[in-house]
Amino acid sequence: MGYTVVMHIEAVPNRGSHPTILLRQSYREGKRVRKRTLANLTRLPPEAIETLKRALRGEKLVPSDQAFAIERSIPHGHVKAVLGTIRKIGLDTIIASRRSRQRDLVVAMIVERLLHGGSKLASTRLWHTTTLAEELSVQDADVDELYEAMDWLLDGQERIEKKLAARHLGEGAQVFYDVSSSYYEGRTCPLARRGHNRDGKKGRLIIVYGVLTDRDGRPVSVQVYPGNTGDPSTVTDQVNRLRERFGLSRVVLVGDRGMLTQTQIEKLKAYPQLGWISALRSGSIRKLVENQELQLSLFDQQDLAEIRSDEFPGERLVACFNPLLADERARKRKDLLLATEEKLQRIAREVARRTKTPLLTDEIALKVGKVINRHKVGKHFRLHIEDGVFRWERHEASIEQEAALDGIYVIRTSEPKKRLSAEDTVRSYKNLGQVEQVFRCFKGIDIRVRPIHHSTDPRVRAHVFLCLLAYYVEWHMRRALGSVLFDDEELTTKRKTRDPVAKAKPSASVQRKKTQRITCDGLMVHSFHTLLEDLGTLCRNRCRIQADPSGNTFTQDTQPTQLHARVLSLLGV
Repeated sequence: MGYTVVMHIEAVPNRGSHPTILLRQSYREGKRVRKRTLANLTRLPPEAIETLKRALRGEKLVPSDQAFAIERSIPHGHVKAVLGTIRKIGLDTIIASRRSRQRDLVVAMIVERLLHGGSKLASTRLWHTTTLAEELSVQDADVDELYEAMDWLLDGQERIEKKLAARHLGEGAQVFYDVSSSYYEGRTCPLARRGHNRDGKKGRLIIVYGVLTDRDGRPVSVQVYPGNTGDPSTVTDQVNRLRERFGLSRVVLVGDRGMLTQTQIEKLKAYPQLGWISALRSGSIRKLVENQELQLSLFDQQDLAEIRSDEFPGERLVACFNPLLADERARKRKDLLLATEEKLQRIAREVARRTKTPLLTDEIALKVGKVINRHKVGKHFRLHIEDGVFRWERHEASIEQEAALDGIYVIRTSEPKKRLSAEDTVRSYKNLGQVEQVFRCFKGIDIRVRPIHHSTDPRVRAHVFLCLLAYYVEWHMRRALGSVLFDDEELTTKRKTRDPVAKAKPSASVQRKKTQRITCDGLMVHSFHTLLEDLGTLCRNRCRIQADPSGNTFTQDTQPTQLHARVLSLLGV
């Protein structure tokens, strides 16, 4: 009698142990089905058993290296992290409540600034090397369309900043303000002028920009000014912005002593509900000491004391003494004096050598002026210059007078004690360092506000505003990723309670991270920039099935590493 044979793999349960895997034949004899065991496969690895099962089902098997081909791998992880953060914090809806082509282009430019930070033309090239263009459907965008999107963004700056202020500022809030500058490439933009170049690029035109942040350093607003604008002259503009644009009448403006000068403070007094915190210049501190309104004996037992002065009516003055700062200033002054003396000695030797054609008084004075002004210690030297003669000596009385104030600084505020203690006044002033962090990221590898090539006033303003929005995203990412960055995770909490005068000490956790360079769960610690680079190794792969004659493809993302999974989890992406 004939019968049909079917081969299959069967798992036979074993009580108390793993099942037995058997290769069997099944066949029918009349109405009965019989089985014959051909082999025991229990000891084979599971993947071999699975392959045999697929072969018995009639599937066509090919070697793994011939199953499919990866046609292209595009970096995706960093795009996913940054774009996901933008959506999570709602920045895209702050820019515009409804999705549009312009909004997608602006968001793409924000992400690109954090990934590469190149020109707008470079952006249209570089975002094709990642999944960014595909994610936002801007593959066909050219540089002219990006410029149009920048114009659209600038038109909405006031509305966007108003939303940010409503989210992060409120009545009675502390608002931090500082100014910086960046050099300009070219000479065509009306904003580019000669001024105080903080970048150290001699002969370059610059632009000036002022940034407002909340007390945690989160940026809210930026305003661009011509390069020859003095820092203090921008204060009134910012006060009007807070009051009129953001609708805030009761805020406390915090600015450094170079910003909130006596002239500007007098102007602020025209707004009784507007408070402020700043610091005194060294000349004013010296006058307090000379008038015995600030007695140095106060610091024999304490490092902080609140005083009052008739010179500053209606203000609270908080005098502080930091011995470490005193030592640092003394060391720096000593180094600058020695460096200046070395250069003056060279001039003296040159003057002494010129016996046949002696150097004239004006020639010597010109050489000495360049040296004296270089290190800002000219007041500590007495000079004697005439034709063929140059002598100098230290002005010891001037040096001793300055040294007496080493380590002493005075914070001034209009805020009453019931609203702000002396300790919190000092802490608030020191929080200005968070605005400086904005400028460091602006100019560093994170955002790269430079170089500035745009030739028109509106485009430069739009470019700087775009950089502010990019840092807004970075701020939120840094807060979420503190455990895998070299940043001090405990700093935000400690700022509110630490000694207001003593030098800030890094937490034990950040010291351990910087020493061991690994996190508590064994992951590699990164800077913000290198972490984005590492996330870029998480790719989106386009694969083509080799055996399929129609050439069908499918997309598959790279399996995340433990670090990638941790980062995306922290970001909530």
